[in-house]
Amino acid sequence: MKLQMHSLHFTADQKLLDFIQKKADKLETFFDRILDGEVFLRIDKGDHSKENKMVEIKLNIPGNTLFAKEHAASFEAATDSAIEALRRQLKKHKEKNLTGF
Repeated sequence: MKLQMHSLHFTADQKLLDFIQKKADKLETFFDRILDGEVFLRIDKGDHSKENKMVEIKLNIPGNTLFAKEHAASFEAATDSAIEALRRQLKKHKEKNLTGF
């Protein structure tokens, strides 16, 4: 799956980008018609809590766009949560469309 990665106000290392790509690629096992996606990585400077890493993932599928936004102490943890949220959305979308026939 083609993902565009955007790290805002910092430079993400290749290891993190590869981790996100690998996790996102696993979503194709649940729904094989994902067109592409975008990932936004942010560090919230105003929030003084430890969970200041934010990951937003937007997936384009035929006729719809799925979105997940998660905060965590690390980008890896936020990515895991966002991917899990998208997995649930994909599953729900797939079930909804299968029952429509």
